[in-house]
Amino acid sequence: MKSTGIGLVLFRKTAGMVLALSAFGQATHAAELPRLAHENGRYTLMVDGRPYFPLGAQVGNSSGWPEQLKNLWPKAEALHLNTLEVPVYWEQMEPREGVFDDTVVEDVVQQARAHHVRLVLSWFGTWKNGKMHYVPDWVKQDTQRFPRMLTRSGQKIDVLSANSDANLNADRKAFVHLMGVLKRVDGDQHTVIMVQVENESGALGSVRDFSPAAQKQFESAVPEALVKALGKRSGTWKQVFGDDADETFQAWSVAHYINQIAAAGKQEMPLPMYVNNWLKSPRGYPVLTIPGEDYPSGGPTSNMLAVWKAAAPAIDILAPDIYVPNTERYRDVMQQFKRPDNPLFIPETQGFGHFPGSQGAARNLFLAIGAGTIGFAPFGIDNFALVGADGKPDYEQVGLAQNYELLAPIAEELAALQFAGKVKTAAEEPGLEQIELTFGQWSALVSFPPEYTASADTGGLSPTAALHMGRVMVAQLGPDEFLVAGIDARVNFRLTPPAAAQAQLLTVEQGTYDGPTWKRTRLWNGDETDAGLNFKAPGSVVRVKLGTY
Repeated sequence: MKSTGIGLVLFRKTAGMVLALSAFGQATHAAELPRLAHENGRYTLMVDGRPYFPLGAQVGNSSGWPEQLKNLWPKAEALHLNTLEVPVYWEQMEPREGVFDDTVVEDVVQQARAHHVRLVLSWFGTWKNGKMHYVPDWVKQDTQRFPRMLTRSGQKIDVLSANSDANLNADRKAFVHLMGVLKRVDGDQHTVIMVQVENESGALGSVRDFSPAAQKQFESAVPEALVKALGKRSGTWKQVFGDDADETFQAWSVAHYINQIAAAGKQEMPLPMYVNNWLKSPRGYPVLTIPGEDYPSGGPTSNMLAVWKAAAPAIDILAPDIYVPNTERYRDVMQQFKRPDNPLFIPETQGFGHFPGSQGAARNLFLAIGAGTIGFAPFGIDNFALVGADGKPDYEQVGLAQNYELLAPIAEELAALQFAGKVKTAAEEPGLEQIELTFGQWSALVSFPPEYTASADTGGLSPTAALHMGRVMVAQLGPDEFLVAGIDARVNFRLTPPAAAQAQLLTVEQGTYDGPTWKRTRLWNGDETDAGLNFKAPGSVVRVKLGTY
C-alpha cells in the first residue's frame, strides 16, 4: 500500500461546501503516523495523510505465526481485503522475563508489506476473552508475585487481578517493548495502522477481585475523576453505585490498568489504540446478562462505556465485537457504541460461516457503513472459502468477497465522503421492498427486484437475491452528482417531493478510482438505466449526474 501522491491537493465538491484533503509528499507521509481525525462529530482514520477505510478480516487466535500466516495470504487475496488483523502473543514475545523474541512480529510485518496489506495488531497480554491464557509461563507459575483474582468465596481463578501493580508492570513492560519494535521496523512505512490493547478484557469466573488488596480499594472512596465524570456524589463504591458497585469497580480497575499500558506504549509510538469487547448480551441472547458469568465483567460493555471513557483516555476507541442473530440487534449494538466521544469501529464480527447469525453477514458491511463505521473486519479468515465442503458456492462468503472487490478501489473516496457526512446505504431485508435515501432536493429510491437475476437453481432468483443480500451505497459528490455502488439492487433517482419538475439522468459512468482520479470504463444507458440503475451481482460502481426538465 505505497503512497502515490506527491504534493497533490484534492478538492472534492460536496453539496455547497468544499472538502480539502491534502495528499502530502513522500517526506511528509513518512513523518505522519496513522491517526484518527475528528470533525463535526464524525471520525475517520488517516494513513499517510489520506482518509483510509479498513476493509479487513481477522485471523484465527492461533494464526499469528509466520508459517501459519503464509497459508492465509491466498485467502486474503481472494477476499480482496486491504487490512488484516493479527494477534501478538505475550507468551511468545517474552518467553523468559526480560528476554524478548521479536522475530515473529518482524516476520508478520514483512509478510504484510510484501502483500501490500495494512495490519492491525492485537496484543494478547493480560486478557484474552476474559481469561489469562496468553500470559507467559513465568507469570502463570508465580501466583504469589502475579496474583490471580479471588472469587467471593476466596477461590483463585485463571484471570490476573487488575488491582495488582506487579501484573500491570509486567504487561506494560512487554507492550512498550512491542511498540518499540514497531517503531524500529515500521516507523516510516506505516504497515501497522492501529493496535488493539488486550482482547475482550474483563473477568469470567467472578464479577470482581475479592482479594484483600482489591477489597481495600473497593471499600475506599470512588476516585474523584470518575465521580466527576458521571455526575455522582462522593462515597464508597457501594454507596455511589449500589447494586452495580461490583461490576463498576471491576470496569474502572480494568480500564485504568489498560489505560496505563496504552499510554506507556504511545510514548514509544503513538498509533491509534482501541479495545474490543465481548457484548454484555453475548451473541444477542437476552437472557445472558450476569457479569462474570455470561460475559467478562469489567470489559467496555455498553453499560460501562462512560466508566471506560473516564478511566482510559489513552484508548481512542471502545469497539464492539458483534455476533448477533439479526439485523435489528446489529443496528442496536452499532447505535450503542457510536457516540460523539467514540467512533464506531467493528474489529470483529460474524462472517465466515461458523458462528450463529452468519447469514446476512454480506449485507452487514453496508449497514455498518451507513451507521458510520470507520472500519470492518469479520473474524476467522482461516475459514474463508468461496466453495463449501459440498462443492457448492457459499454465497454468503461470495457476498463478502463481492463487497470488498467492489469497495476496495474506492475505499479512500469512501472514507473521505463518509467523513464529510455524504454517505448513506441501504441493505435488503426480508419483507423490505424499497428504501428511500434523501439528499436534500434529491432522493434515491433503492429496491431489490429479483426478476433480472433469474436462475433455475433457486426458483427464478439469483443465489444472492434468494438470500436477500441486496445492498447499495450512495454518496453525494456535488449538488447534482452522486457515486453509487451496489449489488443485487436497483436505484431510481427523483426530486424529493414535493417537486414541480421531473428528474433525468444526464450521464451515468461506470468506472473506479485510481487514487483520487476517477477513471470511466463505459457509459450506462438503455437497459442499464431505463427502469433505474440496475446493479446485478457481482456489482458495479457508477458516477451519476442528474438534471431536471
